[in-house]
Amino acid sequence: MARGPKAAFDSRYPTIDDLRERARKRIPRFAFEYLDGGCNEEVNIKKNTSDIREVELSPRYLDKYEGADLSTKLFGQTFDAPFGIAPVGLQGLMWPNSSEILAKAAFENNIPFILSTVTTSSIERISEITEGNAWFQLYHPAEEQVRNDLIKRADAAGCPVMVLLCDTPTFGFRPKEIKNGLSMPPKMSVANILQILGKPKWAMETLRYGQPNFEVLKPYMPKGLNLSQLGQFMDQTFSKRMDVDKISAIRDLWKGKLVLKGVATEADAEKAIGLGLDGIIVSNHGGRQLDAGESTIRPLTRIAAKYDDKITVMMDSGLRSGPDIARTLACGAKFTFMGRSFMYGAAALGKSGGDHTITLLKTQLKQVMEQIGCTEVADFPNFRK
Repeated sequence: MARGPKAAFDSRYPTIDDLRERARKRIPRFAFEYLDGGCNEEVNIKKNTSDIREVELSPRYLDKYEGADLSTKLFGQTFDAPFGIAPVGLQGLMWPNSSEILAKAAFENNIPFILSTVTTSSIERISEITEGNAWFQLYHPAEEQVRNDLIKRADAAGCPVMVLLCDTPTFGFRPKEIKNGLSMPPKMSVANILQILGKPKWAMETLRYGQPNFEVLKPYMPKGLNLSQLGQFMDQTFSKRMDVDKISAIRDLWKGKLVLKGVATEADAEKAIGLGLDGIIVSNHGGRQLDAGESTIRPLTRIAAKYDDKITVMMDSGLRSGPDIARTLACGAKFTFMGRSFMYGAAALGKSGGDHTITLLKTQLKQVMEQIGCTEVADFPNFRK
């Protein structure tokens, strides 16, 4: 596959909010609610973004300035921007083939793509699309044999980075998913079927690419599971709570870069450093797991200030624009990731959604850098008020 930057921008959708609204109109309500919703009263999903936007930058208008460079070095590789595509489960439910659409866009635009264990494309297929450049996020399986096989598959696929998830010790309590049938075990109601009939483009694309399945997990799933049995399988397959012993065992098995995602306290950051991990992603799972916790920018600021010389500190959850990325970098993050923003793009624009969203975010971020006089991404903390 030829690799090179792609410029694709649809002026009808100049913000992530525009993409979100377009996505809402294009996909069934149950799929949109799964993508868009949080847990409980959805307090933290709102705080994630609003707290980021309390961060202010200080421009330097009279300094000499020669332009902005978005390139960012991470784990020995130079990317074209300081953001990547976060792992999202069930991507093909929200827009058919979206995991492949986004993986291709990430590869061609030279930013990281992280594949989830519970998404709808296989490790092998995404590796083919990205020529072995995709990262893999591991939900920890209950059985060592499954864990070991997933690690072997990721290694054989050339994944340079493995991301361990630690912020899902239990399924989040999400009222919208309970109502629409996408909780565990899932169910397809008459209302959901009617919603599908009302979204013909989504339905036709689903027919084209087939019903979404957990492709990563397919080799370990008994054949012919009904929806109720699928819920039981998922509950039995994952041990859910991550701990030091599980991480240590994976550290011994995985020879590539190892990152812990879901860190929300200094105590867990210290444990990650002690275990010899290469990076952490400060995250609260996009506000989908703990409504009573902090927004991500607050622990990120403390953790980066304390540990940035000991481990690579990154962040996701709540970022919806180039200025949001700038604010997060100014608070000490070395890199950022977004999940919903890219899924809104794919659901809104289909095959061009990934390229459009990347172009949009890069354009917004570069404008901020040029406005404040920031030359390199690493300089952002110097511009924080």
